[in-house]
Amino acid sequence: MTIPEYPHFETTESLAQKMEISKEGLSGETAEKNLSLYGPNEIPEKKHSLFILFLTQFKSPLIYVLLVAAALSFFLQNIHEGFLILLIILVNALIGFWQEVKALSSIRSLKKLTESKTQVRREGEIFPVPSSALVPGDVVLLSEGDIVPADIRLFDSNGLVIDESILTGESVPVQKDANLTLRKETLPYELDNMALSGTTITKGNAEGFVVLTADKTYLASIAGKAEEESPDTPLTKALEVFIKKHMLILSVLILLTAILAFGQGRDGIEIVYLIIAELVSAVPEGLPIVVTLVLTIGAMALSTRKVYIRHLPSVETLGSATVIASDKTGTITQGKLEVKEVFSLNETFSQTVSALANESVEGKGDPLDTALALWLGKAYESIREKYPRVNLYPFDTKYRLMASSNMIQKEHKIFVKGAFESLKQFAVNRDDFETLEKEHDRLASNGLRVIALGTGEHTTDDIEQWQIEIVGMVGFLDPPKEGVLEAVETAQKAGVKVMMITGDNPLTAAAVARSVNIYKEGDLVVTGKELNEMDDTALEEILPKVTVWARVLPEHKHRIVKMLQKLGEVVAVTGDGANDVPALKAADLGIAMGGGTDAAKSTAKMVLADNNLSVIVQAIRQGRTIAGNIRKSIYFLVSTSLDEVILITGAILMALPLPLYPVQILWINLVSDSALDKTFPFLKEEEDVMHKAPTRLREKFLDKIQLLRVLYAALVISLGALFMYVWMLEHYGKEYAISTLFTAFVIATWINGLQSLKENEPFLKNIKKSLQINPYIFYGIGIGSVLQLFAIYVLSDIFHTLPLDAGSLTLIGCMALWVFFMIEIRKWGEYFWKKR
Repeated sequence: MTIPEYPHFETTESLAQKMEISKEGLSGETAEKNLSLYGPNEIPEKKHSLFILFLTQFKSPLIYVLLVAAALSFFLQNIHEGFLILLIILVNALIGFWQEVKALSSIRSLKKLTESKTQVRREGEIFPVPSSALVPGDVVLLSEGDIVPADIRLFDSNGLVIDESILTGESVPVQKDANLTLRKETLPYELDNMALSGTTITKGNAEGFVVLTADKTYLASIAGKAEEESPDTPLTKALEVFIKKHMLILSVLILLTAILAFGQGRDGIEIVYLIIAELVSAVPEGLPIVVTLVLTIGAMALSTRKVYIRHLPSVETLGSATVIASDKTGTITQGKLEVKEVFSLNETFSQTVSALANESVEGKGDPLDTALALWLGKAYESIREKYPRVNLYPFDTKYRLMASSNMIQKEHKIFVKGAFESLKQFAVNRDDFETLEKEHDRLASNGLRVIALGTGEHTTDDIEQWQIEIVGMVGFLDPPKEGVLEAVETAQKAGVKVMMITGDNPLTAAAVARSVNIYKEGDLVVTGKELNEMDDTALEEILPKVTVWARVLPEHKHRIVKMLQKLGEVVAVTGDGANDVPALKAADLGIAMGGGTDAAKSTAKMVLADNNLSVIVQAIRQGRTIAGNIRKSIYFLVSTSLDEVILITGAILMALPLPLYPVQILWINLVSDSALDKTFPFLKEEEDVMHKAPTRLREKFLDKIQLLRVLYAALVISLGALFMYVWMLEHYGKEYAISTLFTAFVIATWINGLQSLKENEPFLKNIKKSLQINPYIFYGIGIGSVLQLFAIYVLSDIFHTLPLDAGSLTLIGCMALWVFFMIEIRKWGEYFWKKR
């Protein structure tokens, strides 16, 4: 048996000859032989080790830092903190592991699409077999409601219409004709003489030869791409960049401190404890907890808008998105046709044909029929009752029309609707052709799907003998959803490019995209066929200019996403069918629709209950606010850990005693930092985040401006503390100086926390906003104050503290004012600089 590479290019006779088969079907012996040769008709599933999948969740610089922090906590006998950090690591790993396991189920969902019983003819007898037992050469019988179990070359078709949305994403069913032979380079959505695996028969019946099974089918090629690993989220990448920069700076400082301490002749044990103290102060161990809390609260906020997050870091990915690659049907448009424009040579006859050549019942049926019924309104039922039907002629794939014969009073008439080119063959009113052709082209150029309406005397059931008069034409459009236009404009103002990817034809796609401002003058519309002819260099060149991709296939969508990522874009992709699985998996953020297939939902990282582009844009706003909150958290935690390192390094440089005991450093990290950082997830939006472009990945959390701000705050706090420490050593002695500095440092940290709430505006510019942007921080300061007083007066022996007197309080107050106003001066300077 030889299976031709292009079965659609062969006539059924030449195909049967090459494959050594007949329309009577295979013999049982040949079927067994082919089963052993080609294997079961199942999509193969790649085996994965769950243990290896779990271990890969620990591959992250942040995890390594946390493990160091946990080890230090245990070394310093801070057992509770050590176990808390290990618990965070484990929970993060379990969440990532669960996501990976769920993603694997998308392959199983694709597999289920073709699991069924199939009617086959073998040795002239018809009987059902499991779809997995089908082999190349089998003769399969297809009828309405069947799921196509393999790729089949049809040899007989009777009014066959197939829903191929699972492969192409286009909801309008496709007519099939077994008598056609097609070009070799025909694309999958043009295979009008084949039935492809996973698609659904909506009308008619057919017979055909199985040509491709299992992993050779077109559906299996989609599943193969779904095996690819999803990219790391922008948050993960950005945090890794941040951790590397942070640890590099700290390593240099700690190494410098150790060398200086050794050079001063300090005791070896003292140097070891010094290094440990600096490491403990330097590692922002609270960061993973804060980031997780920010993401969790963000996910909860999104759920109130019917946006459900399946992968926690994806909450922030929304805020990083630079491109939204959206489906048309159901996301941008309503997913149902409506009559947009009607041209009539005879308005009464146009309405009569629309009502009678129609099978819609109570708003259900073919999308075209339903749209016509809605357009006619109450007249639909009254016309049908007035003129009873005699015969119905279902859609004929050869002539591309359907018809109904009805009694009009005592006359038997035929009412026909179908493609304009088809109705022209039977039309007698040729004088109207010029006008009709002009109107047809006008409607089509506006992106409308056009059908012609005709009527005539019923004289025969033979379609070829009919004589009709074309009385009008109807243009249909799948209208945009409410709010989509505004959402697109909001996204564009925010620097997010919106592009539409659809299986629809380019004219219709461009018209819809133009109506919602996705497509503008000068933009490009590219088809899947054109994309096939481009190499990567050509695609890279035109990609920035393209806003509409039409007649695309799953592999096209996947390629577009990968190329966008290669160009540095962060891509959010929407999808609801199995055809979308490869792109959803490859995207930085795969967004599935609530009414979509299990395959799409199990692959995506986010699911929308409300299939609407405007919901995605709202979610991007939330994502940007979340990213801003993480950035502010990092500023606060890094500046308040770096200031301790600078303080200790400064004391070593000046050959002074250590200004803080290791236990005090731990307390500052545990109380002063933790009392505030857990409130950062509740920060409100500081400004309209949709009025600026997305931040580049490497600049998201520790860009030059952020780094300078962190260094400035750390220097302000540490130098102020160092100056105060030196002065107190001279006037009050070591124990008094360390005790006062301990509390002053805690208060300074809280002042820095208050200043962290607003990144782009001085605290005093809008005091009401400053106090309301995060009221929970004041609860944190209140709890921290109680704990600090407890450490001073109850656990004084452990924390080496003395009671606070008027002198201590004065110095602490001066330190607080110093930190507040120095940071405020920096903010006002930046504010006026931007204004200028």
